[in-house]
Amino acid sequence: MTNSMSKATIGLSVTHRRYIPYSHAHYAGNLVDGAYVLGLFGDVATEVCIQADGDEGLFASYSDVQFLQPLRAGDVVETTATITRVGNRSRELSFVARVVCRGRADLSESAAEVLAEPLEITRATGVVVVPARQG
Repeated sequence: MTNSMSKATIGLSVTHRRYIPYSHAHYAGNLVDGAYVLGLFGDVATEVCIQADGDEGLFASYSDVQFLQPLRAGDVVETTATITRVGNRSRELSFVARVVCRGRADLSESAAEVLAEPLEITRATGVVVVPARQG
C-alpha cells in the first residue's frame, strides 16, 4: 500500500475490550497500574495504523495522559483510539479508556456487574508514525 492509497482519515476509530485478570493487580484494593492502560492504548493504536496504512506503525510520543479513575482487577475495559490529525507519516490519535463492567468482590468472589454508564478512567493524546512507502 502506498501513502497515496492510505486510508488514514480524521475520525477513523478502533475499539478493543479486555477483561483485567486478578493476576494484574499490583496494589491494595485490586488496583492495576496506569502503565497497563498505556499498553492497551499501544495495542489499539497498532490496529488503527493497520486499518489506516497497512502497517503496524511505531508509537512516537504521548503529549498528554490523564488518569481519571482507577482500573481494578475484575474490570472489563474498553479502549478506543481515534485519528485526530493526519500528516505525511504521522497520525495524531486521541485515546480513551472506559470501564464497562466491574468486579463486585463485595458480593462474592466471582460477582460482577455491567455498569449503567461506562466509567472513563484514562484519556491521552499521542502520535504514531508509519513508514514511507515506495510506489
